[in-house]
Amino acid sequence: MKRVLIADDKESSRELVRTVLEHAGCVVEEAADGREALAKIMYDSPNLVVLDLHMPGLDGFEVMETLRQNPQYASLPIVALTASAMQGDRERALAAGFVDYMTKPVSLSVLRNRLLELLGVKE
Repeated sequence: MKRVLIADDKESSRELVRTVLEHAGCVVEEAADGREALAKIMYDSPNLVVLDLHMPGLDGFEVMETLRQNPQYASLPIVALTASAMQGDRERALAAGFVDYMTKPVSLSVLRNRLLELLGVKE
């Protein structure tokens, strides 16, 4: 069973992603900020991480930078899911090491299909 960590300071955003992934048979953990996300990833690395870019404490970019400095997490797929849709944000996120960048609000089918594709889940 694939495991996913969702890190977002908004509970409603975490709930949306969790619901989509649980219906696809994934085990989902949640973190309300970047520090909690790092702690959970380092305790028990998931198969995929979905990060909001703007969170208190450590933001998504800081979490990404910390993880990419550790060879153990160099290939961990990390997706940016954010309300930040300014010009250049997508490019900055992909250059930082995110494997994908999605903006909120996101189509549930697009979210589901892309995350399951990254997890290698066939339906």
